[in-house]
Amino acid sequence: MKKIVLFWHRRDLRQHDNAGLAAALQSGYPVVPLFIYDREILDLLPSRRDARVTFIYDEVERLSQQTEQAGGTLLAYYGKPLEVFAQLVRQYEVAAVYTNEDYEPYAAVRDKAVAELLQQAGAELRLYKDQVIFAKKEILSKSETPPKVFGAYSKAWLAALRDEHLLPYPSRELFTAENLAQLAGAAPRPTLEQMNFERFEQEVPAAELPAEELVRNYHLTRDKPGLVNSSTRRSVHLRFGTLSVRELMQQARALNPKLLNELIWRDFFMMLLWHFPDMATESYDPRLRRVPYRNNEAEFRAWCEGRTGYPLVDAGMRELNQTGYLPNRARIAAAGFLVKHLLIDWRWGDRYFADKLLDYDMAQNVGNWQWMAGTGAVAAPWFRVYSPQSQQEQYDPAWAYVRQWIPEFGTSQYAKPIVEHKFARERAISTFRAAYQNQE
Repeated sequence: MKKIVLFWHRRDLRQHDNAGLAAALQSGYPVVPLFIYDREILDLLPSRRDARVTFIYDEVERLSQQTEQAGGTLLAYYGKPLEVFAQLVRQYEVAAVYTNEDYEPYAAVRDKAVAELLQQAGAELRLYKDQVIFAKKEILSKSETPPKVFGAYSKAWLAALRDEHLLPYPSRELFTAENLAQLAGAAPRPTLEQMNFERFEQEVPAAELPAEELVRNYHLTRDKPGLVNSSTRRSVHLRFGTLSVRELMQQARALNPKLLNELIWRDFFMMLLWHFPDMATESYDPRLRRVPYRNNEAEFRAWCEGRTGYPLVDAGMRELNQTGYLPNRARIAAAGFLVKHLLIDWRWGDRYFADKLLDYDMAQNVGNWQWMAGTGAVAAPWFRVYSPQSQQEQYDPAWAYVRQWIPEFGTSQYAKPIVEHKFARERAISTFRAAYQNQE
């Protein structure tokens, strides 16, 4: 059997503008696309009814059909990556595995182990940058350290950007029968049922660039959760790579600097997590690692279910629970309320969002939760406590968003405020101040 190259799809479920796939297709070896339903991740999910798994499954099936139409074979397995690759190198003559970089802590450990296994089999793991524009050590401060202030990072990012950074890779053009391998007798792809998952769909926009008008108005609408098109809603596609970040960056650069700035934040948080992997489970600021959170479980459940008595917070949580989405301003209100008003550990909120958000991304979620908690590398100060009432008056003054998600609002059936704002604010500030000063 001739040697083949495997292209391992992960956070890049597309054939167009795919850096690692383009490199594989130019390797000189026939390419076999591969997807692994990673049990190291999937077995940790709290429910076997997860819209993200259904979304991934449908995208893998779409990729498989496209691969077959092009004259190749896509392999898909349900298992642990090391076990899958051990099987593949026994079954096929694998010259190399090409894939795109992933910057999460688990991915770093996994990729190191896979590289070692492949090396023992006479193959290699080749990694490419695809889901960000700048990664790892590409943007550093003058002292050769990772920037910890977003303003400095953003300035350096924009100064480093060149037109070629946003050019598409020719993976779609190279995806032809001449560059693909067709495997006879390949194992059948697993179904959702065989992986013990139920089919569960939630609405996702098409994996295409948003309308130009929406992008032009992004800075005006992004903080208005009651609007139908308040944001691009493309975060799901960036998370799973069904849309190229270079495509969206190109559009944002041309039409709206605010959207471009938000996409730079995405690079920033991924860079920070790669440099500081402990951020995933520990407050970045060591002085705030021993905050005596109250962690009241009944109050946490009320927050999860949208029963705090603070309308913007509750509307946001109900939308999250029903749709898997949470608008920017509602995220800020909900996260700030949990940590500051209820004094519940930000990691509790992070885990809940991880279970519910369609667009859950560890770097973005951890980065933003720590920003709201005041514990991150870049953070709203620990002494900043947003007023939910002021947020409501500023961002949903007509109560349109609230009434959409809280049908009992304005009646005796709606929950009374779980805590009084002034009291909660003073309690949070004194608690965080004591923790901060005790560690100085």
